[in-house]
Amino acid sequence: MIDQLINYDKELFLFLNGLGTPTWDGFWLFITNKYYAIPLYAFLLILIIKKHNLKEIIFTLLLVAVLITITDQTANLFKKTLFLRFRPCHTADLVDHMRLVKDGCGGSFGYFSGHASNAMALATFIGLVLHKHYKYIIFALLFWAACVGYSRIYIGVHFPGDVFTGMIVGGIYGGIIFKLRQFLIQKYA
Repeated sequence: MIDQLINYDKELFLFLNGLGTPTWDGFWLFITNKYYAIPLYAFLLILIIKKHNLKEIIFTLLLVAVLITITDQTANLFKKTLFLRFRPCHTADLVDHMRLVKDGCGGSFGYFSGHASNAMALATFIGLVLHKHYKYIIFALLFWAACVGYSRIYIGVHFPGDVFTGMIVGGIYGGIIFKLRQFLIQKYA
């Protein structure tokens, strides 16, 4: 059964990765580059500062650091210790049939995607923090996180299963850390 799921994941990867064209490569390379999201993070920080008091802002920023650390380290644990699943660009039977859009492939192992998990964790957490003040922002952030996840498939460095798992883990962590924030604010703010 696991072998069949892996085969489906490879087939879906080849389909989604094969949809790419040189015309769109620059766009998806932009989306996948975490540093290009800095203006988005700055904008979200401004929104948080506008609607929250100093203690809430401090709790939020500290918890974002905790959230990214936990999400990132969980992805590394899965990739480098628990699963050791090669990225598509390191999978011998796929290399000749796929598009590798970026210059390099990255580390050898890819299950699960740290980019997808971090983006989804942030989207969930910040979306929930701002939801009371900006009703629909969570949907925009979830859409952004899904685009980041898809970009990893598009550029050829992750299987869909890597991305899907990363998004689920990130969403769970984002929700848990939001609950922790609520608790801390009720107790200390």
